[in-house]
Amino acid sequence: MKHFSALLISFTLLLAPKPNATAQQAPASPYRTSFAVDAPITLGMGALGSLGLYLVQQKSGLNDAELAALDKNDVPKFDRFVAGNYSDRAQTVGDLLCYPSLVIAPGLLALNKDVRGHYGQILGLYLQTMATSSAAFTMTVGTVYRYRPFLYGTEGGGDRNSKISTNSFFAGHTAHTATATFFAAKVFHDFHPDSPAEPFVWGAAALVPAAVAYSRMEAGKHFLSDNIVGYAVGATVGIVVPQLHKTAGRRGFSMVPVQGVNVNGYSYGGLLLTKLL
Repeated sequence: MKHFSALLISFTLLLAPKPNATAQQAPASPYRTSFAVDAPITLGMGALGSLGLYLVQQKSGLNDAELAALDKNDVPKFDRFVAGNYSDRAQTVGDLLCYPSLVIAPGLLALNKDVRGHYGQILGLYLQTMATSSAAFTMTVGTVYRYRPFLYGTEGGGDRNSKISTNSFFAGHTAHTATATFFAAKVFHDFHPDSPAEPFVWGAAALVPAAVAYSRMEAGKHFLSDNIVGYAVGATVGIVVPQLHKTAGRRGFSMVPVQGVNVNGYSYGGLLLTKLL
């Protein structure tokens, strides 16, 4: 699955329109970034993520009596089918899907000549995007106690009493993978909005984190709802952060004067600001 997904993304990126061989200048970037603005934002998100990690370290696990008192029937029906799952193999598969994707997804963008001409900017955007996703994840997991599914079974060894056993909400592997893949798809879209490869790019972006989510449920690390939230957070951050950096022309901002009479007979006037996403 990992190799198939990587090849699929790579293949679709290579289908992107190539710049004219006679062109002397790379196409303009669809993004506007500023070190004076973006560096503090990225550092701030990094600091927030570090605070979240500190909060995670302050959590405590369950003792044997508390573990014995856990009951699958207390788990919402929506998630109950995952309770008791445990698999070292599934955890390994999830790790092999997640961690390489954090490098592969942005790395594949370098295969595209238009993106490569602005790759420093794209890497800066990626760092800010991942820092934002990590901050959301660590702050949530550091303040929310939810028992992992494997605690409702008998396997897990020493992990059953560790602090990580309360880190079920929300799914970090899924969130970070979705952030990486949807970021790559969003950047590809913004550079080539009319590319025929787009359905394959977005399909690959959606497939990889979904596979990670499945592996995390099989491993007994997260419930379905944890993965749904993680997927949604990751995909949203991966799309929204680049979108917020789009240049005014590509954003579709327009400002026009308006005037008229309201339902009460009073006249009004002003400016209408619209934005095309």
